[in-house]
Amino acid sequence: MRHLLSTGDLTRDEAVLLLDTAEEMRSVAERPIKKLPTLRGRTVVNLFFEDSTRTRISFEAAAKRLSADVINFAAKGSSVSKGESLKDTALTLQAMGADAVVIRHGASGAPARLARAGWIDSAILNAGDGSHEHPTQALLDAFTMRRHLAPGQQGLDGRRVAIVGDVLHSRVARSNALLLATLGAEVTLVAPPTLMPYGVERWPVDTSYELDPVLAKADAVMMLRVQHERMNAAYFPSAREYSRRYGLDAKRMARLPEHAIVMHPGPMNRGMEISADVADSARSVIVEQVTNGVAVRMAALYLLLSGARETTQAPTPEATSDTTHDTTEGQA
Repeated sequence: MRHLLSTGDLTRDEAVLLLDTAEEMRSVAERPIKKLPTLRGRTVVNLFFEDSTRTRISFEAAAKRLSADVINFAAKGSSVSKGESLKDTALTLQAMGADAVVIRHGASGAPARLARAGWIDSAILNAGDGSHEHPTQALLDAFTMRRHLAPGQQGLDGRRVAIVGDVLHSRVARSNALLLATLGAEVTLVAPPTLMPYGVERWPVDTSYELDPVLAKADAVMMLRVQHERMNAAYFPSAREYSRRYGLDAKRMARLPEHAIVMHPGPMNRGMEISADVADSARSVIVEQVTNGVAVRMAALYLLLSGARETTQAPTPEATSDTTHDTTEGQA
């Protein structure tokens, strides 16, 4: 694994290795000393052409916990998209000696172009490109599901996952659909016809225009944010009507099996796709998803940069913490 651009590029073994490695990294966060020396001397650049708080901070925390040097490169600008601008930025990062570039870009395919154009030798991690993909979000979602629904198992075989809402504009939905299918889960996308993407029949999923019939058999329900900023037309009659048909409230949550969990990639539109009482309920793992995001991104950086990508086993805590008693660089 040279880059992490799409969950569709991952084999089942690679996906399981990432999740197993994240399990070890999560155990690090529970220690008094949360820092590992694994990536000391490596440089990770966060290159964000779009605003992000949760993802950027998560990647920054992950890199710092692995003792990497982190550079936050603010590249947002309306005139910056693909082509020469991205090339010039890449050449600058190459000159700075970046070992890994975490890129979020408004244009679908920009991380893949950066990885394949030959402008830079760094490992490229896609932190979200347009409405295309967001692979580390899907990995942290799968990691969270596995911990709750399939502990001790490699994948999510036979588990049923409903992904509900603005599928059309959601890079999270596409990445999850591909990854969860690879891990053996049965995925159903639920959305109004206007918010189903073109070509969805080629995705490894089922689709439904009605939410209620899907809930009773779902092991996990992932609510997606309605992305008003990406909409240039009326995709549904009103916010109230959308919430009535596709929002998850306490009444709908009661239809779920007792073991089912509620998820959201954030940020949430409380009162629209999810009610406040559901978001804050005991079934909600939304806050845990944020915690797991750091562990998953630590795993991705570790496997891409440490040389461990040549192996077929996740690292043990002993293998990654041979010098964790060294506190000269402080805690992350």
